[in-house]
Amino acid sequence: MNNFIVPTNVNYNFSILEQNLILLNRKFPFLNIQTISKSILGNNLYVIKLGNGKKSVFYSGSIHANEWICSVILMKFIEDYCNAFAENKKLFGYSVSDLFTSTSIYVMPMVNPDGVNLVTGNLPQNSAGYLSAFSISSKFPNIEFPNGWKANIRGVDFSNFQHTLLINRLDWRYYVCLSCFQNFFIFYFSIIY
Repeated sequence: MNNFIVPTNVNYNFSILEQNLILLNRKFPFLNIQTISKSILGNNLYVIKLGNGKKSVFYSGSIHANEWICSVILMKFIEDYCNAFAENKKLFGYSVSDLFTSTSIYVMPMVNPDGVNLVTGNLPQNSAGYLSAFSISSKFPNIEFPNGWKANIRGVDFSNFQHTLLINRLDWRYYVCLSCFQNFFIFYFSIIY
């Protein structure tokens, strides 16, 4: 029997994310979970802080709705990090205790929860959000709906804004964006001077 909280074998959605955050916080009370805003449909936008160091790194996932697997990867990282910290172990060859005191890692695992719920089938087809997205999608017949949907529920694609909005607003020195395309992952890493 495993004691894992974050499932890696399901279509991840906002409801599962919230359940995972509750269970992770219960198991690891040092976990700092913050709500920084709400989505268009009223879902909380969470940022999880790991550590208390002067260096800061920011990870975000599921900017594009159809890249929901990024949320799973980031949540699994949070769980692995917390387990390693609680057991005074290493993660990928790094002492998590040392990381905890030297670096503040901020993780926003699901930037676009409304879009994620749309593409994973967790937004009712008769809801206003679904119907609005469906109407918008009719202008783009080459994009499969809802599976190919990338935007938020109003049709705004964050691709053009992610670096400018997140970095300038939050003033991060290091910013890491995880984008996932089917079976391979791309890491964006920027150093801001």
